[in-house]
Amino acid sequence: MLLQYSTTLTFVALAAIFAYSFYAVLVAGQLSLGQAGFASLAAFSAVSLAPDPDAVGDVPALLSAVVVGMAVGALAALVLGLPTMHLRGVFLAIATLGFGEAVRVILLNQEWTGGAQGLPVPRVVTLGMAWTAAVLVAYWFWRMGSSRYGRALEAIREDELAARAMGIDVGRHRLSAFVTAGAVAGLYGVLLAYYIRLIVPGDFGFTAAVEGLVTAVLGGSTMFLGPLLGSGFQTMIPEVQRAVGIEAGWIRPFLSGLLLLVVILFLPGGLASLIPRRNRLPALGGDDRRPDLGGVRQHPPAGETVVSATGLSKEYGGVHAVQDVDLEIRSGEVVGLIGPNGAGKTTLVNMLTGLVPPSAGRATVLGVPIGTTPVHRVTAAGVSRTFQHSKLFARLSALENVLVGGHLANRPTFLRRLVWLPSARRDERAALERAARCLHRVGLAEKAGTRASALSYGDQRRLEIARALAADPTLLVLDEPAAGMNHVEAEALSALIRSLAADGLTILFIEHNVGMVLRTCSRIVVLDFGEVLATGTPEEIAANPAVIDAYLGAEEADDVHGGAAAAAGSRPAGDGGTADPVTETRPSRAGTLDPPDATGPTARDVT
Repeated sequence: MLLQYSTTLTFVALAAIFAYSFYAVLVAGQLSLGQAGFASLAAFSAVSLAPDPDAVGDVPALLSAVVVGMAVGALAALVLGLPTMHLRGVFLAIATLGFGEAVRVILLNQEWTGGAQGLPVPRVVTLGMAWTAAVLVAYWFWRMGSSRYGRALEAIREDELAARAMGIDVGRHRLSAFVTAGAVAGLYGVLLAYYIRLIVPGDFGFTAAVEGLVTAVLGGSTMFLGPLLGSGFQTMIPEVQRAVGIEAGWIRPFLSGLLLLVVILFLPGGLASLIPRRNRLPALGGDDRRPDLGGVRQHPPAGETVVSATGLSKEYGGVHAVQDVDLEIRSGEVVGLIGPNGAGKTTLVNMLTGLVPPSAGRATVLGVPIGTTPVHRVTAAGVSRTFQHSKLFARLSALENVLVGGHLANRPTFLRRLVWLPSARRDERAALERAARCLHRVGLAEKAGTRASALSYGDQRRLEIARALAADPTLLVLDEPAAGMNHVEAEALSALIRSLAADGLTILFIEHNVGMVLRTCSRIVVLDFGEVLATGTPEEIAANPAVIDAYLGAEEADDVHGGAAAAAGSRPAGDGGTADPVTETRPSRAGTLDPPDATGPTARDVT
């Protein structure tokens, strides 16, 4: 009986290690089924290359085999990952599954692997060894979870486009997660080989890959305990089946499939999602109403050119979204970008922030050429933005969203966290304090622990601004930040933008609330059909006949002109003075839509 339970517990540990190889990529939003192939390569290579336990001892032989196996697994993952990292979802799953099956067939036809007969291996692994390895792997992912690196992987899983805009190098992070999965799968392959006494290529086939994936999904990819929970649950099903006297072999796969269906329907985050995540918001000293964001970036002197664009154009299949736009934004300005729906405002902003390349023309933002520079490098130069359609990391809390926003402003801590260096704790504390200041600045400190998906629409817009501020930007780009806000919220947002400009930020924002734009901006640019229709001060724009005809409409001209005059009298240079009532305007061009936040053309890009 004791031997039976010892064997069961050992397999729980081994299954958990294999599930962690899937967890390593699931946490980054990747669906890979190549881990069985990594494990088989590692197992056969380690058994063939590691010293004989009879000659050097069990522990030295096992350690040598583990080193060889993990290195082979990581190398195989790197070789497979380089050409497949551009694949997503089911396409990546098919490619990696094909790799695993190809490896199995090749090993099956090699003499040095023993073919279908397999290789005999001495039993070296004990229950204690297996659980020691499982705990060490779990420790790795535990310390990774709250680090800058771990948060970057979670952000990629939630929304890859938004992660790029936060300055995360998505390709490098996805590849590193893939290599980690290969190393962990290699560890599993070696331990399995030195426990079951005989390894054959069939031990690492399609069934093994699916079982590992099911275990990881059942346990959950939102917390490091997921694979342990999933492996324990899956491995104990046969034991419960025997205990109640059920001998039918179909019970385990039936229950596994049923439980997976239940998890997908009711617990998308797996069993681990039942464990609450901790969100600690540190107390701040000083004025909580307008805390200093504590940035370290040196902003350009007032009046220095931040954005310079000449002849900037974007075409989608012959349709001109933006045509020959010349634009210059200087440090310290608050520039409003307005125009009818479909005028190309979001397309222009997407080009300036590096999300889409221009079809013609040239532009530089903070000295970085646009069109040839990856998005994360544009962000690193000091550009931060929000999106027209909210792109928050839905399953992360408000605090975690803002921590991701500070990816470039915060120091990496993962490797230092592994060895508990005090400097890692200090840097994490500094990151938390900066995130807390950003949440206080937009009025969301009390909702730090709330999931982003549970916030109201207005709060989500403010959270996006807090996340953008966490990057310590020089240029802050806001795409319709007041959308969905009521009169009072829009006034508060206007005051916030002016206060940020007073702190030295340069701000470019798109907005349809013309009253808010008039009292907030120092300069306004009007687009119409992708071209610059007018540019000037709020007073000049409000009185411009071309703008009134194309955007405001004759019926609203008098109201808006009066609002501009009132705003001119009450708009000091960034002192956050009292705002005038909001003047909501509606575009005069009916039936058009702004382009979405996307990198490719769609029917909504232009009208």
